[in-house]
This record gives sequence, structure tokens and C-alpha cells, in this order.
Amino acid sequence: MKRLVLLAVALCVVLSGTMAHAGKIEDIKARGALVCGVKDSTVPFGFIDEQSKQIVGFDIDICKAVADKLGVKLELKTVTSATRIPMLTQGSVDMVAATMTHKFERDDVIDFSITYFMDGQKLLVKKGGGVKSAADLKGKKVATAKGSTSEKNIKAAQPDATVVSFDEYPQAFLALKQGKAEAVTTDSTILLGLRNSDPEPDKWEIVGDYISPEPYGLGLAENDSKFRDLVNRTLVDLWNTGEYVKIYDKWFGKDTKYYLPLTWKMETWPY
Repeated sequence: MKRLVLLAVALCVVLSGTMAHAGKIEDIKARGALVCGVKDSTVPFGFIDEQSKQIVGFDIDICKAVADKLGVKLELKTVTSATRIPMLTQGSVDMVAATMTHKFERDDVIDFSITYFMDGQKLLVKKGGGVKSAADLKGKKVATAKGSTSEKNIKAAQPDATVVSFDEYPQAFLALKQGKAEAVTTDSTILLGLRNSDPEPDKWEIVGDYISPEPYGLGLAENDSKFRDLVNRTLVDLWNTGEYVKIYDKWFGKDTKYYLPLTWKMETWPY
């Protein structure tokens, strides 16, 4: 009997070790698909194309590159600023590409890739409305998204402003257009997408110095270095081969509505 108990314990140890060894890469390949959490209303990172009715954007193309590296198809799930980390930790998605700033406090619950996009937080306001910086928002309402770094940053930059948070940035922009807020605050590229998607973009302007730097990372489940290494190598390969610039120019190049010069360089490591 004692021998049987010892055998059962040893078998459990072996099985648990095997399970621990099986990581995200194995799960993804067994499934045949990389499930990526992306936004569907943040132009041009992730949004619904009017013609195809499919989610497209810069973040989607980055996800596709990782899926191709794994040799699997890409499956998309919609996330918001508030749901992207819970969906990742619960296992609903394998990876998050959703304009997510890499912050130390987020490292407590998830891991991140290297920086794949660099931005900074600014303000979108009505042109000629008198708001030129966070200092001008004293006693005024500013709109942003729930669960975003922008929400915390603007409170620190202007504690006398009233922050009104919405599920998505288009809702925040609508509040600005309806006079329910004096500004929308988030990363400048997201503001650029909001402004230039409007029927009358010249009515709005992006103002102020950067409130904070916003380095975007791909969100990954904790403690799976093998998958994180694969994602990082994919990003480095995209940069070194010039494919990253092609993807970037597709969404932010001179021939787009969202032109933004590429002024930063990805941190790459030698092989």
C-alpha cells in the first residue's frame, strides 16, 4: 500500500512538471490560432473597416506578424482599456495589442514585450476654445477612457480638473463635441485618429506638451519567458528587416489621414 502511495505521488509530480513545462506556445499551436486582444474603436490602431466590416489597424498587423511567426491563424477578440488586463490574466486572450502603456504597476499582474510603439499623452480641444495645456483645465471637465494611464496622469497633472471617464475614446470625443467636456486626453496618436476621423477635423486641435511618455508594449501572461522571447524576436525581426516601417507607413505614413513621422528607434538585441 505504501508503495502504491509513493508511486501515485511520483506520478503526480511528473504530470505537474509536464503541465508546467507546457507553455503558451504549445497551447497556441495545439489550438491552431493566436487569440489576440485588440481594440475596435481606436483609429488607426484597431477599428472596424467600413467596407469589410472587419477589425483592422496597426495593432492587428503586429498581431498577424506574431501569428505568422508561430505558423497559426489569427483570431481577434475585442478589449477595452478596462478589460484588456483581466481578459489576459483569465486566459481569454493569448496576447494584448491595445495601445497599452508599459508601467511598473502593470508588471505586478502581467508581462510585457519590448516597446513596439512610442507615444506621449496630450489634449484634444476645440480650436480657439482657450485650452492650450493641462494648466488651462483648472475647474473644467476633461474626458478620457476608464482604466487608462491617461486617467491617472491627467489627475496628477491637473488635480483641480474633473475627470470624466468613458468606456471608449469615441465616447469621450462625443462629450467634447457636445460641450460636456473641455478636452479629451490620451496618447497623441489616438487623439490624431479621433480628430482626423471627424467630418470637420479643422474644428479640433491637439495641444500642449507631453503630459507623460507612453511606451506601448504587447501584454503577455506572466512567467512564460519562451513565449515572451518569441514575441520579442518577432518585433526585432520586423524592425531589422524593414517590415515594421512598412506596417507603420501603412497606417501613419504621408499618404494616410494619420501622418506621424517615425522619430523613435526600437531597442533591438544582437542574435
